[in-house]
Amino acid sequence: MNSNIDIAKRIASSLDCTLSKEVLKTFSEILVPEKYKKGERILDEGQVCEYLYFIDKGMTRQFYFKYDKDLTEHIGYEDSIVVCLESYFNEEPTKLMIETLEPTIAWKISKRDIEHLASVNSEMGSLYRRVFEKSLITSQQKADTLRFEPANERYLKLMQRHPEILKRAPLIYIASLLQMTPETLSRVRSASLNS
Repeated sequence: MNSNIDIAKRIASSLDCTLSKEVLKTFSEILVPEKYKKGERILDEGQVCEYLYFIDKGMTRQFYFKYDKDLTEHIGYEDSIVVCLESYFNEEPTKLMIETLEPTIAWKISKRDIEHLASVNSEMGSLYRRVFEKSLITSQQKADTLRFEPANERYLKLMQRHPEILKRAPLIYIASLLQMTPETLSRVRSASLNS
């Protein structure tokens, strides 16, 4: 398993942030590794999201139920940060769940600890802000793609931005993520392979 310092460096790098050695060390001290089996819930409906989760190894999905249907909102994998934003900020029970699609090592970052570091250190404040900037940009891109792009364009964008998802995630979750039926996804995949 990677050391806390290695993970702190990877987190900073994934957010395009530079941290001094002292700040990296302080940041590394609040990182807590957790191992999860495939299919395990990291966060369940009704719990409060008190952590940011940095995916060191593995894959997760965020999902919810609507009219007894399981809908995938987001799929995360190595070097991504996973969080249920509304629950995290409002400190209220979540409707969005996080589960693993593969055996996963995630490093937990306590909201209380990172907010304290961000309040006393400007480098950490910048890193903390980047977490949410990146998350909001990703959410906006996804919303725009779903609103404005036909099925084949949504698939191609996912292929360009996140090929790992297409290689590793079950097709049913990819279809749900792209807001299409598994049959439509099959047609779109076939068409893209034949073009």
